[in-house]
Amino acid sequence: MFSFNSATSFSKSHHTLFNHRYSPSLPSHLKSFQHYYHSSPSNKPSSIKPQSFSQIQGYPLGLSANSVPYQIHQTSKNHFSSKSTTVQAAANSEASPVGENQGSKPQTLKLALVFGLWYFQSVVFNIYNKKVLNIFPFPWLLSCFQLFVGSIWMFCLWGFKLQPFPKISKPFILALLGPALFHTVGHISACVSMANAAVAFTHVIKSSEPVFSVVFSSFLGDKYPLSVWLSVLPIVFGCSLAAATEVSFNVQGLWGALISNVGFVLRNIYSKRSLQNFKEVNGLNLYGWISIVSLLYLFPVAVVVEGSQWVEGYHRAIQSVSNSSTFYLWVILSGVFFHLYNQSSYQALDEISPLTFSVGNTMKRVVIIISTIFVFRNPVKPLNALGSAIAIFGTFLYSQAKTAKNATKTEGENKS
Repeated sequence: MFSFNSATSFSKSHHTLFNHRYSPSLPSHLKSFQHYYHSSPSNKPSSIKPQSFSQIQGYPLGLSANSVPYQIHQTSKNHFSSKSTTVQAAANSEASPVGENQGSKPQTLKLALVFGLWYFQSVVFNIYNKKVLNIFPFPWLLSCFQLFVGSIWMFCLWGFKLQPFPKISKPFILALLGPALFHTVGHISACVSMANAAVAFTHVIKSSEPVFSVVFSSFLGDKYPLSVWLSVLPIVFGCSLAAATEVSFNVQGLWGALISNVGFVLRNIYSKRSLQNFKEVNGLNLYGWISIVSLLYLFPVAVVVEGSQWVEGYHRAIQSVSNSSTFYLWVILSGVFFHLYNQSSYQALDEISPLTFSVGNTMKRVVIIISTIFVFRNPVKPLNALGSAIAIFGTFLYSQAKTAKNATKTEGENKS
């Protein structure tokens, strides 16, 4: 759901976000989120003054061993559900190519660990998110809790000085309001979709996010080559075929996934426009503040929409499981792994090139779809499977075409 996915997640959706060139001297645990949000192609990185913090293994928990202030410069937009997200949260990226880490055996093992944890956390989140929604169908409250977990996580990092507390100014808060609002829309819409439809169906529809990205960006003046426009055609066809043949088709589930795409795409666009001047706020801190502001947006609305049903729904949920601790465990896992899988998507983007990240993000969606079909035993018709495959393949083609476009643009800028 946040990719920074759409990663999606702010995807990665990831769903899920903006991709940027960064200084090779920037520490690996701080590069990823800047990929999504900051841009300033003319600026060179300024001098970096390290600060020492507790020596804690940063990945996969997002704790920094060394945190530094830094300056960032941009190439172009990358998406997440996806990153984003990714923070839409939240997959489906637009990226400029950077060098792939060349590989020794330790690097290969590290890459396998990065992908393994990213995929594992994404699958666990989607499974327990759906388990909770099956017995407690109140996506607004559950979404609030997931944002609350991320907010508490950040306050703990700041309180124990595991992350530097960012210098917050009024202009920064004002610039944050728009992206946080669209992140809220993307996250709650994805959760509403999963409450009303199969997880696999939601992810197939969310794979159409590149279509919305191209359309909205074109309205705002961006130009795309024919190859990019052609790449979205199989996405549209595949999603249409999957929706028409979906056994568990639900209008609310369909509209929730589509609105989630719109929310994360607009988050990505407005993040690039409004947050590019705040390069002193590192990626993890920016993600934390977006979670906090999103929670403030969402909770009052959730009370109005669902609040009168929460107590009765809670008692029904407790009665439906043999042990109340089981329900509590599911809720906690959905919140913790929502936060972790978004952070892991940033780590994955840092360890590999954006092109490989795009392919990996596409495969992550396939893994989630297959895993949830087996766990929840959702019936799948052959045409539905075909439509899903075509849509996912279209997403892959889009990432290839968009990367080629950005490579051509970068070469032109270097020559000039």
